[in-house]
Amino acid sequence: MTSLVAPETTAPPRAPERREPGTRGRALELQGFRGLAALSTVVFHVWQQYYTYDAAGSHPPIDNSYVGALLSLEVIDLFFVMSAYLLTLSYARAAIDGKEGSVRPGRVFLFRRAIRILPLYFLAVLVVWSTRNPTLPGDWRDLVEHLTFTHVFDRDRIFYTLGPTWSLSLEVAFYLVLVALGPLAVRACRRLRTRRARAALCAAGCGVLFVVPLVWISCARYVFDVPHTDWPVYFGPQARFGGFAAGMALAVLLTALGDDRGRLRARWASALSAVALGGLLTLSYLSDPENPAQTFYHPIAAVFWFALLYATLHIRHRERQRVRWHGLLRARWVTGVGLISYSLYIWHEPVMLQLDKSGLLPSTQAGFPVAVLVVVLVALAVGTLSYWFVEYPAGLLGRAKDGKGRAREFYPGAEREATTVR
Repeated sequence: MTSLVAPETTAPPRAPERREPGTRGRALELQGFRGLAALSTVVFHVWQQYYTYDAAGSHPPIDNSYVGALLSLEVIDLFFVMSAYLLTLSYARAAIDGKEGSVRPGRVFLFRRAIRILPLYFLAVLVVWSTRNPTLPGDWRDLVEHLTFTHVFDRDRIFYTLGPTWSLSLEVAFYLVLVALGPLAVRACRRLRTRRARAALCAAGCGVLFVVPLVWISCARYVFDVPHTDWPVYFGPQARFGGFAAGMALAVLLTALGDDRGRLRARWASALSAVALGGLLTLSYLSDPENPAQTFYHPIAAVFWFALLYATLHIRHRERQRVRWHGLLRARWVTGVGLISYSLYIWHEPVMLQLDKSGLLPSTQAGFPVAVLVVVLVALAVGTLSYWFVEYPAGLLGRAKDGKGRAREFYPGAEREATTVR
């Protein structure tokens, strides 16, 4: 953070630099979001295991429709919005404020992303696939598609091996799009004289990226009448990029506003959060696949997640402690789950299926609450071990290079300084 005291120099005083919108408090809150979202994903998949989809492909039925709406609330778009927000910030700052030193070279960015997701992902795919294919060659196509992140385009195998990891295919696609378009946006903004024009250009680009999936979904559903169960059509990056576009737009908005403008009072932040959460629950409640709200569920949900994150990240500094919602996000047990959220996300489904296969879960729907408790506890234990024995060591390797791709020189305290929001 820059000093507000002018430096002792004979040169004309410069305007104070804008403080970047990332702070330690907000990092904890985002980690809290990851923790709650990961737990919600576990409960959702246990629910799917006990309440199977009906013939029309609706969300699993349950007697109380309001409880069903809460349980069926899909949070994958929140992961997309947060990921895009965090990874786009450096490009937004370079494009709008000219802070090009904050942008890592594409090879460094991709190296760190690979270190972040590949070791655990490859290990899990190989372990789960080998246990389910004990006789070679097994379903070798399923293995190849998962190792190359192309299973999202296979209607039959998209949910094989590690069902939830179809979303990682979209993450990888986003990384490639970001390293391609980010530098182009920075170069284009150099030609613009005013900061407002640069911000408008970046926002327009995010808008285009958000609209393209809407056009795709509209054509697929209302022109070609593609059923919603044709998973690659509606789960592929061409249909689900709206979540990433919303996150990119959030990074552009907060960079454009800077540290002072547009900050919400506590009561307005609480009201906006309530509206966003209410909108998400309403979307979840409208479970009829023929309902237009369900057809465009994910783009609409991305807008609500955008609003919720804005209400969380851009509150007046002195009023942050007045929002109880933030206290939950910063709670140690929530941020602790957030720390291991990737491992929890990877392992919870095979843990659940193995527990069920071993007869360790109740066999009737009445035992659903017990099943949730058992799966959550076991998955948390496995996720914790996975984090410390796989994720954390891999993360140390990722810190071996600095932002320019050079070997990092370690010294006492260097590891702490190198820690960033994942």
